[in-house]
Amino acid sequence: MIPLILPEWQAPTNVKALATTRAGGVSPPPYESLNLGDHVGDSPRNVEENRRRLSAQLGPRLEIGWLSQVHGTDVLPMESYRAVDNCADASYSRSPGKACAVMTADCLPVLFCSAYGNEVAAAHAGWRGLQSGVLERTLEHFDALPADVMVWLGPAIGPERFEVGAEVREAFMRVDPQASLAFQPSGDKYLADIYLLARQRLIAAGVQKIYGGNYCTVGQPELFFSYRREKTTGRMVSLIWFE
Repeated sequence: MIPLILPEWQAPTNVKALATTRAGGVSPPPYESLNLGDHVGDSPRNVEENRRRLSAQLGPRLEIGWLSQVHGTDVLPMESYRAVDNCADASYSRSPGKACAVMTADCLPVLFCSAYGNEVAAAHAGWRGLQSGVLERTLEHFDALPADVMVWLGPAIGPERFEVGAEVREAFMRVDPQASLAFQPSGDKYLADIYLLARQRLIAAGVQKIYGGNYCTVGQPELFFSYRREKTTGRMVSLIWFE
């Protein structure tokens, strides 16, 4: 059985969401063990088996929308999903049984659902995508007003480990001067709070119910892959769908 992290939020009962850890798969080190990324150097056979195990646990009728992520802001409607060439950093679904999925290993996975249980989305928010507006672009696909959308922030690099240069701070402050609150000096660099940056952007967009943001992928190696910690490593996935 693959261990799963389930969001603690007030989503409608027909909405299902989860994040995987690094446990429960077949990949050898440095991808040990449930690597779900097919772009990190792991054996394609291992990745296929890891994905098969996850699909078997969740049920064969669920379609998982795997993306080719590029740290951008494109949002793919799951109704347009194809088996290959799904280049986007977020996906949106208004169809039951179609799971939006984003893979991460320090970047922030953000899951969205409407209060009515008929719209869901997932976004991959590295700092570039977050600064460029991937969360706002994802919200634009919802028929529900932002006040009727709730969000869960999945496992990402924590504020004590995310060291960035001054140019990253300046890029966020060009969009919102209040972003300075998410950066603490660290020598000639800064420690960035990606969870706070995401909350600031979501609140500014009108989202009122924001949950999660309690993990650190770098500081919890027993649970999570971390690109910053390990460089060559696997990927977790965060999923959301409705029944």
